[in-house]
Amino acid sequence: MSTTPSFSLPEIHDNQDGAWGPSSSHLPAQFKDIPYAPYSKSDKLGRFADWNDIEGTARAGAAQPITTGATRGGTRYPGRGREQTAFGSGTASAFAYFHVEDEASFSLVDNKTAAPRRGGPAGFGRGRGARGTGAAAGRGGQRGGRGGYNQGGRNAGPMRGGRRGWRDWEKNSRIRESSVAIDPNWKMLEEVDFVRLAKLRLDVDEPETVDSYGRLFAWDKVYDRVSTKMEKPLQAVDRLRYNPTTSDDPVIQQIARKNTAKIYATDAILSLLMCAPRSVYPWDIVVLREGDKVFLDKRDGGPFDFIAVNENASDPPVDDKDSINSAGALSVEATYVNQNYMFQTVKEEQTFDFSKPNPFYSPDEVEPLASCGYRYRVYDLGITEDEDMKLAVRTEVDAFMPGGGDGFMTIRTLNEFDARAPGAGGAPDWRTKLDSQRGAVVATEMKNNSCKLAKWAVQSILAGAETLKIGYVSRANPKDKWRHVILSTVTLRPSDFAGQLNVSLANGWGIVRTVTDLCLKQPDGKYVLIKDPNRPVIRLYSVPMTAFTGDDEGDEEGVLEGDEPESAS
Repeated sequence: MSTTPSFSLPEIHDNQDGAWGPSSSHLPAQFKDIPYAPYSKSDKLGRFADWNDIEGTARAGAAQPITTGATRGGTRYPGRGREQTAFGSGTASAFAYFHVEDEASFSLVDNKTAAPRRGGPAGFGRGRGARGTGAAAGRGGQRGGRGGYNQGGRNAGPMRGGRRGWRDWEKNSRIRESSVAIDPNWKMLEEVDFVRLAKLRLDVDEPETVDSYGRLFAWDKVYDRVSTKMEKPLQAVDRLRYNPTTSDDPVIQQIARKNTAKIYATDAILSLLMCAPRSVYPWDIVVLREGDKVFLDKRDGGPFDFIAVNENASDPPVDDKDSINSAGALSVEATYVNQNYMFQTVKEEQTFDFSKPNPFYSPDEVEPLASCGYRYRVYDLGITEDEDMKLAVRTEVDAFMPGGGDGFMTIRTLNEFDARAPGAGGAPDWRTKLDSQRGAVVATEMKNNSCKLAKWAVQSILAGAETLKIGYVSRANPKDKWRHVILSTVTLRPSDFAGQLNVSLANGWGIVRTVTDLCLKQPDGKYVLIKDPNRPVIRLYSVPMTAFTGDDEGDEEGVLEGDEPESAS
């Protein structure tokens, strides 16, 4: 008798989740903690483990497009013409290894400057860009935009056209120090950023000239014909020129006793306030509140006594004390060049005397006076007709035009130190470009010295000068900072020049009025307005009355001599 083999059906558990595969609630005990991944018999198992594929690119989905610059269409699909998708290949692998702390969190700190890469793969091509370089060499390969960098056909356009941010990693973030040491005991009263200052506006009428002092010399027209082919050496001329602070001016004190105005300042201080949003270097203004009057003063040896160089350049001069092209050395050199140029370019045999003599010159002085006229003018800053808010300012003019021409003028200089030195701001060589491409030279200077040129234009307008003379002075030898030659001189109308620089006088007067209102809200005492050395912000501090009164700041205030310093090298 034959026996029939028996067969019992296994217990089948339906997947209540509605998905394919075993149910998570009825897993056998031996498979309970093992992850499950869907699969298909058509999946090709090329390798069990790939230790070189860290990013998991080999486990990417087969239907995902691969973009490359080597294919004409810019996009290709593996297995073109085959529409079916391998089952399970689009699902993230449950067995993939996840890096907790991989190499992406590691960064190398190195202060060395990386050498610029020229050409080659992922490089910057000249002209129309690198053609057929790198992995995409071949027809339809890498073809960059003009002057730019591009990778991958027509659709790869985010980096197309331009060198924005080029070599930004080589630019060190410089931390500047404040122009004055801030004592911890000082109390900060106000803080205003430049964005708010740039939105202010106040229209001011023409000023009233209260009094005029000093003597002017005539401008020497020979220097109008100077060119790079007919250059003239800059000479060191011994003359005295006074530039005292506001509260030490005897004429200002006399005007204050008559209650002519509430605010008193000089044209240098006023022009800096009006052009404050353009400033980059730190500066400070000492504010003295006495009753209902406010005196805006400068410190001896502070930023007002020197001329900055390439302050607004994208890569300003370095702060290396041992270099002749450092920011401090260039500032001293520019001041030396500027005052000697003013002394040299006038004819002392032709004079123009104002109603009163120089108020700062003592008969005991041996050296002769330089050409300088002081015009004390009063501006009305009142918003309404009934408001009494007047400002008295001491302005300066440097010479006059002989022959009854354009009247008073101010004289300034731009100096070239070394076109190849760091901090030159991309300036072209003046000796080869000043006569043939003057526009390029002027445009570069307007970009690198925007704040300085704006202050010169404002000072000329405040003084009522009809002409602004700017001389182009260069070093006779780029390695010698004390021998210079005059290459050219340009004549400008201050109002037109301010328009070219986009200087808004209404905005400047709005800044002055805002700052004075902040000072008038404070009680009597001494304050200091400081521009932050690293941020576009100004702050008002309350300081003791004994601040900035040390004897080490100088015995005689405001005297600038034109002779060569003894430390010249």
